[in-house]
Amino acid sequence: MSTKQKKKLQKAIISFVIAVIAIYFGIDESSNGSADSANIEGEYQVVRVVDGDTLIITIDHIEERVRLIGIDTPESVHPDRKKNVPYGDIASDFTKSLVEGKTVELELDVQERDQYGRVLAYVYYKGTMLNKALLEKGHATVATYPPNVKYVDEFKALEEDAKSNNRGLWEYK
Repeated sequence: MSTKQKKKLQKAIISFVIAVIAIYFGIDESSNGSADSANIEGEYQVVRVVDGDTLIITIDHIEERVRLIGIDTPESVHPDRKKNVPYGDIASDFTKSLVEGKTVELELDVQERDQYGRVLAYVYYKGTMLNKALLEKGHATVATYPPNVKYVDEFKALEEDAKSNNRGLWEYK
């Protein structure tokens, strides 16, 4: 065996050993220590609904808090009870009625997580985007945080339609 062939074989063995170690320890060089978006997008069971715009789902046997992108619903479970409002329960109940205990699909935007570690997602149930449904029924307002603005124009139009037709929150204003 020539020196060139020996070096080539050594490189192949080293690459193989590194790959085996990476697989054994669950290391994905492309993830840089955070979950890969391709691994988070997909279908998951909703464990429970926290409030109108926040869910708990299980991803890889870990309960994850998911915050719906681009919307905000009135508070219903805020630790400062003065911030909770009656309409928060209506929005929360609407979300529960649609997705609690059900399988949903997640779509991510630019950022995978917010500063609190929550997964940021557009959530779909039976082909309907929950984020849009909440706006359409008037149970949420648009709350945009760049760079996650993929559907902002559609969201604004849905909010305006709910306002114009006095649906949900807008019925009381």
